[in-house]
Parts: sequence; structure tokens; C-alpha cells
Amino acid sequence: MYMNVKEEYQRVYARIDLDALRSNMEHMKENLSPKTRILGVIKTDAYGHGAIPVARELEPLEYLYGFATATAEEAFILRQKGIRKPILILGYTFPYSYERLISEEIRICVFREDTLVQLSKAVSDLSGKGILKKAKVHIKVDTGMNRIGVSADIKGLAFVEKAFQTDGIEVEGIFTHFARADETDKKAAERQLKEFQDFLALIKERTGREIPIKHCSNSAGIVEMPEANMDVVRAGITLYGLWPSEQVRKDIVPLTPVLSLYSHIVYIKEIEKGASVSYGGTFTAEHKMRIATIPVGYGDGYPRGLSNKGQVLVHGKKAPVIGRVCMDQFMIDVSKIPKAVQGDKVTLIGQDGEERITMEELGELSGRFNYEFACGLGKRVPRVYTKGGQILWTNDETADF
Repeated sequence: MYMNVKEEYQRVYARIDLDALRSNMEHMKENLSPKTRILGVIKTDAYGHGAIPVARELEPLEYLYGFATATAEEAFILRQKGIRKPILILGYTFPYSYERLISEEIRICVFREDTLVQLSKAVSDLSGKGILKKAKVHIKVDTGMNRIGVSADIKGLAFVEKAFQTDGIEVEGIFTHFARADETDKKAAERQLKEFQDFLALIKERTGREIPIKHCSNSAGIVEMPEANMDVVRAGITLYGLWPSEQVRKDIVPLTPVLSLYSHIVYIKEIEKGASVSYGGTFTAEHKMRIATIPVGYGDGYPRGLSNKGQVLVHGKKAPVIGRVCMDQFMIDVSKIPKAVQGDKVTLIGQDGEERITMEELGELSGRFNYEFACGLGKRVPRVYTKGGQILWTNDETADF
């Protein structure tokens, strides 16, 4: 494995494989129509993988339209770090951010009339400061998620017309979001797609205008709904080699997990029959055992829900988690791994020999799902970025404590 990891990362580190990231993008692109571009969703620090290195790796791709974030602050960080391709904020943005968003040409999701008015005023105020830019917006349409968005009917049409007519507003895009595309039965997603397509036709019929960028497909749509390819698709969880759900077919788009997680054994001891392990005595040895301590816990994002359920890999063999996962440590049974010694590497997520532990597996065991698991890995976990078998750079945010 990658032996040049800093000594201070022996407690825990996440390896982010940029080759796998690129591979996932290429395989998704192969499943799209030739003119469809990809929007890389890198909200929540790229689902815990690191938004800046992910964006830097992907930005040169010709078929990459740009990036999507959830908040203005996430978008501002990308611009501060030199990311120049379009950035779309997928949720509501608050008025304090409008002037800066417009100045930095960050795309704004709109679905409220007061937002249009406030954006128009921000454009006017910027003009008074010598900054002559329009607010580039993407209209959000609700076709069944019932979260945010205008309705796909005459009322929604009125909003679109107002957006067209509002000074300083440039309607660059329009989009909706599938609520159930990750299910085997695609009827609900197909209804949403038809409703969106009908709404686009209504806009064109009533206004004579066609909005340049239309998008609806999320990760599940990219894999299983080629009919939903529009100008852009939004690649989220599949970008990181993870599956939207167990129901999504895995034989269409090959994916490789981007993140793996490692630690080291810090202590091994033998316990006798009847001895309890960790808080609450939830595990009691039924025979003499050899247990090892791993210096990682729920304070790092390793879920407490894996207590007495999870597994790790040591010397290519699975070792069960025993007792409750603590904030900073947990214990494993290495009785059947006699080669295990203090200092040995432990794979918490990833592959060792023929065995593999996936984020999907641990998510299911802990009562989470893979998105949540990835996003929950905290900043106490350094990220080590590799490409071509070499470490490119590391990101250690513990200095922020």
C-alpha cells in the first residue's frame, strides 16, 4: 500500500483515490448521450471526500459543465481556491450573499418571487459600484419531491415569465429532482420526467423562449434512465463510487469506491471467559479471547451503531467489532488472526487481500446509509490523495482545532 503516509497519520487516515474518481466520471459519461454534460455535485465537502481536490481533479474534463454545492459558503470556497467553471447552488440562498454570488458568477437556484426582486436590486446596487453583471439563475421545478421548487403548471409558468422579465436576471437553467429514481420500479420517476418535459413544452409554447440548460437526472437517473439525459446531469453519490441504493443495477455503469479508511492496532491483550468489553458490558467473552484496540471512534465519524456489529480487516481477514464503539477507540476480536500484532495496519473501509469492507455494508449495519457515512467522517481524519499509485498531497484540518 502507500507507505509514505506521514507517521502522524497512523491513528487514522482516509485515502482518496483520484484515479477512481476519474474512472467513475468516464464510465458515467459513456452511459450518457454525446451532448449531455455532467455537473459534479460536491456539496458537504464532496460527501466527505474533499471538495477542493475533487474539483481540481475534475475541472479540466471537457464534458464537465461545472459543480453543484448546497450553500453559498461552499461555492465561495471553491472560487477562493481557483475553481472557475460554473457553480450552481442547489438550495435556497439568503439575500446577504447575493452581491457576492453575482460578482463571482455563481449560479443561483430560484423558486421564490422575493428572490427575483432581491437579486434584481443586488444587480442594480453592483452596477452603482461599477460591477456590470447579471444574476445567472436556474429555476427549480417541483415535480414530486415536495421540498423546494415552483409547480409545473400555470402558476409555475407565471414565475418563469416573471424571471424572464425581471431586470438583471439571466435565466440560464431550469431543473427538477427525482425523488424515487433509485427504486427498481421507475414509474414515479417517469411521471416526474414527463411532468417536467410537459412544463418545458408549456414554457416554450407560451413564451416562445427555450431555457438553455435543462437538467433532471441525479446519480440513479444517470445509471438507469437514459431517457432523462438532457443538457446536463447531476452526478452525486456515483461520482464517489457509491451506489444510490441497493435497487440500482450495478452492471450498467462500473463504479470504484474513491474513499478507503485505515488505522493501526495500538494494543493487544488476552481476556478470560466472562470478561466484559467496553462501556455497558454489552459484550462478554464466552471463552478466552485475544482482543485489539483501534484508536478510532464515533468522534471521527465511525458510527457507534457498529458496536458488536461491524468488522475490520487485519492481514486480509475479517475481525469483528466487539463491545460498544467509544468516542475515540473501539475493540476487535483477533483471536483467529494469530499474526496480528501491535502496530499492524487495519482497514476500516476498503480492500485487504481478497476481502473488502464497503461503506454500503457498514452503513446498513449501523442504521445509516452510505451518503451519511461518508459525510460524517470528521476533520480529525486526515485525507490522503493518491494518483497513479503516488501520494499527491494531504489535507489535515486538525490545525483548525
